Amino acid sequence: MHFVTGGAFNGKRAWVKNLLNNECHWISSYQGEEFPNPTTFKGKVVLEGMEQWTKKYSREHWRENLKQWLVWEKESADRQVIVIGTDIMKGIVPMEKEHRNWRDLTGWVYQDIVSLSSRVDIIWYGINQTIKEEEL
Repeated sequence: MHFVTGGAFNGKRAWVKNLLNNECHWISSYQGEEFPNPTTFKGKVVLEGMEQWTKKYSREHWRENLKQWLVWEKESADRQVIVIGTDIMKGIVPMEKEHRNWRDLTGWVYQDIVSLSSRVDIIWYGINQTIKEEEL
């Protein structure tokens, strides 16, 4: 699993597309797509907009879903999942309780994604900084 994060409109999508040469299945919460089940895919899969999907379910739900994707990825050498999530933890803390809860949940889910990921990149202004990279 590879997690890519950074601020809104900082080039995450373009950086991942360049990394993969557009050879992947692209699923985006920004296009209204539901979080998919891994069993329907082969090859490389990009899950974009994780922060939007976190609004729908509990942390435990996300842990189970992410573990399913990790199992799927490890079943074949040609499989790879890249999760893209916008960093919503910086800046002004929202006044509305539901927005604060969403921000907190997203932070916890991102921690879970990072713990499962073999690589983590932060993208700022189109430039990546790798903050985690494990040998496979």
